[in-house]
Amino acid sequence: MKRIGLVVFPGFQILDLMAVTVFEVANTLVTKPAYEVELLSELGGAVASSSGVAVETKRFGRATYDTVIVGGWIAPITPSPSLLAFLNSASKASRRTASICTGAFVLAEAGLLEGRRATTHWAFARNMQARFPKIKVQEDKIYIVDGSVWTSAGMTSCIDLCLAMVESDLGADIARDVARKMVVYHRRTGGQLQFSALLELQPKSDRIQDSLAFAKKNLKSDLSVEVLAEAARLSPRQFSRAFRSETGQSPAKAVENLRVEAARILMEEAQHPVDVIARETGFSDPERMRRAFLRAFGQPPQAIKRAARMSAAA
Repeated sequence: MKRIGLVVFPGFQILDLMAVTVFEVANTLVTKPAYEVELLSELGGAVASSSGVAVETKRFGRATYDTVIVGGWIAPITPSPSLLAFLNSASKASRRTASICTGAFVLAEAGLLEGRRATTHWAFARNMQARFPKIKVQEDKIYIVDGSVWTSAGMTSCIDLCLAMVESDLGADIARDVARKMVVYHRRTGGQLQFSALLELQPKSDRIQDSLAFAKKNLKSDLSVEVLAEAARLSPRQFSRAFRSETGQSPAKAVENLRVEAARILMEEAQHPVDVIARETGFSDPERMRRAFLRAFGQPPQAIKRAARMSAAA
């Protein structure tokens, strides 16, 4: 049986306990329980989350763990010397060391991320890169596996992280069944973006939301202002004015962002040639897609496709 130690501290994000649920559900799907999960803290006893709900924990000791996971907080914390000492010792004895959300800062303080690729909540990624320049922070990833160290983005990405661990341990079928039982979309690949173009736009009215939903479902089609205005049941002039007012972007820019996002996901999850991806996501030709990628990411599609292959190989 694999022993999992989840490290929490006062003010931890209670959503991180969803990690425990992944392993709990996995145990119900195999003949013999595969995981034993323990909540750990520096002093042991009750530890209150940021919501005020407390959980019972065990004090750091000499027990060894297959996997040690450091939970996150609403913002990065300053880890105590005893927490850093525990992590340095535990990481040597454990098969995997991992972090959820801002827990990556704790791993960084312990020196466990130096020279590695890592991620954290997108809102703190640039701060992490500035504080720890020897870490290769990739702010747009859901989770990253670099050797024995696993890091994930914020909030619900702990589910993706732990589903990936279950898949590694017990196989894809069990991980898929865990996701189904938890009523979540089956494990997002680590390369997916942390937040979507639609979420960033956040339109207020149903009509503008309808036009964006229509655009996302019809990326290969002509998505002119006239077409989108018809989907929103507005005149082109009314639509353009309302769209910019609600989203801060022109309809053309929003459509480009949706297409770029869809193209990047295809690059990271499939082996399609660039010209096929350009066609499938509504770019008229690869050159137009290349210019859009340079505007969005500062890199051409080929560079992102190459990085995705290297990440998968790693």
